[in-house]
Amino acid sequence: MVTRTESAGRKSIIDADARPGLTLAAVAVVQFMVSLDLSVVNVGLPQIGLGLGFSAVGLTWVIHAYALTFGGLLLLGGKAADRYGRKRVLLFGLGLFGLASLVGGFAQAPGYLVAARAVQGIGAAAVAPAALALLTSTFPTGKARVRAFGVWAAVNAAGGALGVLIGGLLTQYAGWRWVMFVSVPMAAGALALTWRAVAAGPPPVRGGRPDVPGAVLSTAGITLLVFGVVRTDRYPWTSPVTLTTLAVAAALLAAFIYVERTTTREPLIRLGLFANRSVAGANIYNLFVGGAMASSFYFMSLYLQRVLGTGPALTGLEFLPFALGVIVGSVLAIKLGYRLAPRTLLVAGGLLTAAGFAWFGLISSEGAFITDVLGPSIVASVGFGLCLGPVVSIATAGVAPHETGTASGLLNSSRQIGASIGLAVLGAAAQNRTGQTATPSALTDGYAFGLTLGAALLATAVLIALTVLPRAGSPSRAEQADDRDALLARD
Repeated sequence: MVTRTESAGRKSIIDADARPGLTLAAVAVVQFMVSLDLSVVNVGLPQIGLGLGFSAVGLTWVIHAYALTFGGLLLLGGKAADRYGRKRVLLFGLGLFGLASLVGGFAQAPGYLVAARAVQGIGAAAVAPAALALLTSTFPTGKARVRAFGVWAAVNAAGGALGVLIGGLLTQYAGWRWVMFVSVPMAAGALALTWRAVAAGPPPVRGGRPDVPGAVLSTAGITLLVFGVVRTDRYPWTSPVTLTTLAVAAALLAAFIYVERTTTREPLIRLGLFANRSVAGANIYNLFVGGAMASSFYFMSLYLQRVLGTGPALTGLEFLPFALGVIVGSVLAIKLGYRLAPRTLLVAGGLLTAAGFAWFGLISSEGAFITDVLGPSIVASVGFGLCLGPVVSIATAGVAPHETGTASGLLNSSRQIGASIGLAVLGAAAQNRTGQTATPSALTDGYAFGLTLGAALLATAVLIALTVLPRAGSPSRAEQADDRDALLARD
């Protein structure tokens, strides 16, 4: 006979079991939106410049404004999620992101669009670490964690790759304003889903006064670092402007580390977190992979359009195999993750992605999509999908629950900084190889060189995984125990 108490207990278990699925859906929508926004605007830049009268230099700020606020505020966003609650910060970020997207779509002057992009970056800096921390706390261990991070990896990469396709189609057939408007319904949908599906969670524990000096120093230091790097398209690395900017950024970050070691307030990031080899290794790995992947989208988009003469819409369509390959790799990571350690998947995925980039380095000025792009796209994307979820899982494994937001913000920061530095360094190297004559042959030589350097970055990431990350056995026993406990709880 089943008592009322047992029935109520079973109902609470069912409700608890249902909530993680809804939480995963909310996080997936959020991550897809943020990833899509990182790439959807790029294809529409020429039309944006013509429509609002941007100068050639001013147009770059449509990208830079977002990169600066997003990269500079990620650590602060992660800490805010830990201190004030993940759901609250997620709702705030989604509302801000959606509103900025709407305002940017209606912009009538360059300054308004740049300002809207900066506010979008602020919203994304709140949303990205809060969503990832929510995923980490909802799926702490076991097979459910492997599946959750596999889904997150798939939608994350699919959003970035599909953003190129969607941006091309919207720009060509609906107008450039829709590359801003497209985020509004997604933000509204994610806001509604988060409001209804995500539990508020226990009240956040506040250990003391917030570390305002540390927050100011880290935000200023990271922002200035990203600013100095992205401006190398105008000021070379050896110019006084770039050297001064990077020196000031380094001084601010050194001051931030000093403050974090000596502060009596609640630190923005506990430096002891870096003593965790999983956290440190995963972030260094992420830094190199972020640099390689950002440059690959840049070089291949230019190769397709400037060398092969492909239009914006078709260029976006030709990125679809990459998106599908990442999804395939993410599904494989779920299947293999039941038997292999995440570190093993990082090594295998990094090597496969590096092989794809090396293949990209063989592109020809007289090539074609089928012969020069499709094959390496599939190889690189499957490899990327294999390592995308496991690196997040490793970076947040063993982290105290009250620091998951901070760890998530740190991981997002390493990827953003890696993307900015990688794109600037590899872009400069490609430009130097191309030289002054922008013929198809010269352009191809530059792009191929940049992609080959990307393969070297990925090989370095693999070495980091092998030497820094701790060895770990197959997770299958722990996962099987988790599943047995869950089944016993249901019975």
